[in-house]
Amino acid sequence: MGSLVDYQPKLFIVDFPSDGVLVLSMNRGPVNAFNQAFWEELHRLFDLASNDPDVRVVVLASKLDKLYTAGLDLTDTGALTDQSESDSARMAWKMRRHILDFQAAISAIEECKKPVIAAVHGICIGLGVDITSAADIRMAASSAQFGIKEVTIGLAADIGSLQRFPLKVANDSWTRELVYTGRNFDAAEAHQHGFVSNVVQGGRSEVLAAAIELAKDISNKSPIAVQGSKHLLDYSRDHSVQDGLAYTATWNMSQLQASDLVEAVGAFMTKKPPRFAKL
Repeated sequence: MGSLVDYQPKLFIVDFPSDGVLVLSMNRGPVNAFNQAFWEELHRLFDLASNDPDVRVVVLASKLDKLYTAGLDLTDTGALTDQSESDSARMAWKMRRHILDFQAAISAIEECKKPVIAAVHGICIGLGVDITSAADIRMAASSAQFGIKEVTIGLAADIGSLQRFPLKVANDSWTRELVYTGRNFDAAEAHQHGFVSNVVQGGRSEVLAAAIELAKDISNKSPIAVQGSKHLLDYSRDHSVQDGLAYTATWNMSQLQASDLVEAVGAFMTKKPPRFAKL
């Protein structure tokens, strides 16, 4: 599997501003447009973070001051313009493999065992909405502008927006308006409809600082409890209440035996900060 220490990405900045807090900053100028190399690095980084015991929370940010990401790099269409196959059926199979690989890269954010906080500022459109929809928590600077743009370039979004975004908000009519028109919506509108949990006044530095503070708070909690909670939330989202309860009972019959419970209760009683072992 390798480790984050050994991996040297070219299009991301890797930083540990605090114990257990990993900041992954997209860094492909001028606009963080995603080509194949970019999303392959994203996939690799989240696979590594998911299994690294030194990582408890991931913050996904942008190193560029003016924006988060402009989405797909339309100058690097790859399989979209590849005509090397001899017939349409073979071309379709090749296209399907390409789409599934791309989907898997973005799904790695959601499938990461650690909570992921998206710290968004400036422009975040197209693939940016796919990426942020896969995060656990979304925080937006007041400068943020979102947009589900795929219809404006002649395709239905196929990397996750149409599947994940509707689960993050409670207004189907609003979702369809955004999808069908491709119009932008700002941080205040995103917050109004529940897509982001809060809006931070300012830009990149302000929202990143707020995200890191939240990540520090989460990283101080039991990794057994936090990672277990993420796993159970994801399971319950896709199953009935009764299925979720039954699965949680099976899950916790082992996890409640962790030393973390004793440590957390002892820390509360003595008013001392708890110290949890790595997971």
